[in-house]
Amino acid sequence: MPKGYIIGHVRVTDPDGYPEYVRLDTPIMERHGGRFIVRGGRSETPEGAEMGRHVVIEFDSFDAAKAAYDDPDYQEAARIRRACAESTMILVEGTD
Repeated sequence: MPKGYIIGHVRVTDPDGYPEYVRLDTPIMERHGGRFIVRGGRSETPEGAEMGRHVVIEFDSFDAAKAAYDDPDYQEAARIRRACAESTMILVEGTD
């Protein structure tokens, strides 16, 4: 079964408020079996809009990734992200 991923491209606009989102979202994603394989770190954007921060969370399946994103606790935490950053969140199925 292919893995599932949540991919986030984030431009933080409130660096003082954003850490609260990170503190809250981590245990929620881990509770759904999520493993952070990219979280911040050095990046380059040779094409497209620079977002500044990138996150990739791996799950055992697309359905598990979707369940994590749809979790009401995560959606509550996401309100903080939306207030502190511009972001694009993507759910995607990997290859076998």
